[in-house]
Amino acid sequence: MPSLAALNAYARFAAGLPRTLRTRIDAVEADGIVRDRLARRAEMLVELVERRIYAVPGSPYRELLHLVGCELGDLRRLVAAEGVEGALGALRDEGVYVTFEEFKGRVPIVRGGLEISTGPRAFDNPVSRRYWHGATSGSTGRSTRIALDLEHLAASVPSSVLALATHGALDLPAAVWRTILPGLAGISNVLHGALRRQPIERWFSPLARADLRPSLKNRLATEWILAVGRLSGARLPRPELVPLDRAGAVARWIGDALGRRGGCTLHAHVSCLLRSAQAASELGIDLSGAIFWGGGEPPTPAKIEPIRAAGARYVPTYFLSEAGAIGYGCRAPADATDVHVVEDSIAVIQQDVAVPASERVVPAFCLTTLLPTSPKLLFNVESDDYGILEERDCGCPLAKLGYRRHIRQVRSYRKLTGEGMSLVGSDMVRVLEQVLPAAFGGTPLDYQLVEAEDGAGFTRLALRVHPRIELPDDRAVVETVLAELGRGDDAAELARAVWRQAKTLGVWREPPCFTALGKFMPLVRADAGARAER
Repeated sequence: MPSLAALNAYARFAAGLPRTLRTRIDAVEADGIVRDRLARRAEMLVELVERRIYAVPGSPYRELLHLVGCELGDLRRLVAAEGVEGALGALRDEGVYVTFEEFKGRVPIVRGGLEISTGPRAFDNPVSRRYWHGATSGSTGRSTRIALDLEHLAASVPSSVLALATHGALDLPAAVWRTILPGLAGISNVLHGALRRQPIERWFSPLARADLRPSLKNRLATEWILAVGRLSGARLPRPELVPLDRAGAVARWIGDALGRRGGCTLHAHVSCLLRSAQAASELGIDLSGAIFWGGGEPPTPAKIEPIRAAGARYVPTYFLSEAGAIGYGCRAPADATDVHVVEDSIAVIQQDVAVPASERVVPAFCLTTLLPTSPKLLFNVESDDYGILEERDCGCPLAKLGYRRHIRQVRSYRKLTGEGMSLVGSDMVRVLEQVLPAAFGGTPLDYQLVEAEDGAGFTRLALRVHPRIELPDDRAVVETVLAELGRGDDAAELARAVWRQAKTLGVWREPPCFTALGKFMPLVRADAGARAER
């Protein structure tokens, strides 16, 4: 049962939703808001730390700052002298940061002999008031509780408005192909569309009750949010079931929208966009004029080239569930993965991090939220992503606005991803080393998980199982893994349902591989297309 505090928050959410949806932001207003924030970045950082960290006795960040002797005045002087990113880098070097595992609450923060315990709410914004709880797409039973906060929803709209305007998509018909609650992406996209004066025409959901049994709270919440929104005058579509193998329904909507308006936008995970493009090609629908907004998975050439071949334009986005938008696609990109960092909302620096169970070191992103409305507070939090972070004047409208930093070639060093659902490596290792040997015999060296793209560009996860292990059948192993990943909460069940429908997980009967140095890696990534279809 929800706590009294949660019930109060949901009541405040209900009371605040009509007012929020009556506030619409156009491109002129969005431009003014973003430029003002960019001019006040240093001030915003100091204010956030003062009011959300130093003023909160239980904040882990406050204890880290005190450990290195950094008081508010010290921070203010450091930011004035070094700028936002310079100050964050200096503090990171002193030990003021939070690792991915620490942020997830899997391990305590340990610095200089001090141990700081964390939990699922340790990094929540202490003043968030109007929110609805969902969860990340974690497929391990350890997903992170995420809040859909009305104030933050409105605060994040300006950058999305300007990104859409940059790509000529702000006034086009729009649809989303995203899951229902407990996943927040679908309902967030729908509400975002209302706030930016671009109502979402259709909400396609790949999951039905046969795939997923959402809790009564989540079933009622979807209908309730949409009903309250419509009573407030917003045009909000109900979710329509479109399974992953019926992408033709999405393609036909695109064809209709192109016929009516000459253009449209589709927001979905990259794999869903690829399915839509394939379906359009099979139906003879030319996607010229369609703009596909994708995220959730690395946009590899094998995924993007068929989309472009079908006539659509692909625009990358970079989101984290805990932080919201990190970047939107550049209009003059260096490559298909190039996004502008939304610097009015987030600060990004990099730090070399050793990849677990590997000899590799990667330049991981460290993130700091700048908006005081962010449901999760990030202050030098290591994401499990790395890539290229650079400052470049590309000349596109987003650069002229003031978004000078670019991120591209994003990859994860801790998790495997399929169909936009993420699998945290540290938890999968437990399945490989404990669950499968206990269920089918053998040792941890007999099981290995491989991520690879198949010939059609879809990301597959394959379990290498040594031939000496006697299995009832391959499906028994797959079902054991999916059952283990489905333990725990709604978000884990969501990921399991998507993977089962997409047939993401398969079995290879062959000996697991070792590195050239003889090291065994339980999680490996094969070259794109490498034997992913066997």
